[in-house]
Amino acid sequence: MTEPVQLPAPWRDARLTVVVPTYNEAGNLPVLVERLLALPLTGLSVLVVDDNSPDGTGDVADKLAIEHPDRVKVVHRAGKEGLGRAYVDGIGRALDSGAEFVAQMDADLSHPPEALPGMLGAMLSTRASLVIGSRYVPGGELDEAWPLYRRMLSGWANFYVHTLLRVRIRDLTAGFKIWRAEALRDIGLDRVQSNGYSFQVEMHYLATKLGHTILEVPIRFQERNEGSSKMTTATKIESALMPFRLRSRHRKIHG
Repeated sequence: MTEPVQLPAPWRDARLTVVVPTYNEAGNLPVLVERLLALPLTGLSVLVVDDNSPDGTGDVADKLAIEHPDRVKVVHRAGKEGLGRAYVDGIGRALDSGAEFVAQMDADLSHPPEALPGMLGAMLSTRASLVIGSRYVPGGELDEAWPLYRRMLSGWANFYVHTLLRVRIRDLTAGFKIWRAEALRDIGLDRVQSNGYSFQVEMHYLATKLGHTILEVPIRFQERNEGSSKMTTATKIESALMPFRLRSRHRKIHG
């Protein structure tokens, strides 16, 4: 496990809310929260958004919130409505609670929490509105255990979206990132309509259209230890159609 970057004292106090959508991640969530709260970021808090997981993830999250009442909060949703809807709900609540910065990450431990201080430092030392933990910039890595078909699917998805949308981001489908609160308000969560994994692409596309500075920093992407991927045929179809919908839906938006 990589040691997190040590930030200057004022930066460590920045109000950073990490939004973590969950569905059947009871085994991974306690490990993730422990690693997040161990970071040298005194202003960091965790917001778990659970879609009524049948494996009891919501109960696990509630116990973590009781153990860490000032740093862990939980949103319980009625059911599984898709990654995009969970993020819109969680990010909106983070902004309403006064977050200066909002991070997105998966609950399955594929994203290294220890990279967050360095990502925040990169944001605070530049004019970036969005910092992406990228698998596909120099220095980025994919776990050797990641299945070949997932590598091919990810590579094809990035090529496909690049070709159609002309967005200059190497890891367009990345789910590990930090936003400035003002950038999220500028984008407007009410504009975002994606339900599934294409939420990531829609947010990147909107940030680009509005002229926000985007920075990619390398991370090592880890294969999950427990549970199974939530990628379904329906989300793949939505993702394939999304670039065409985005060009039509947001054609009048300019920075």
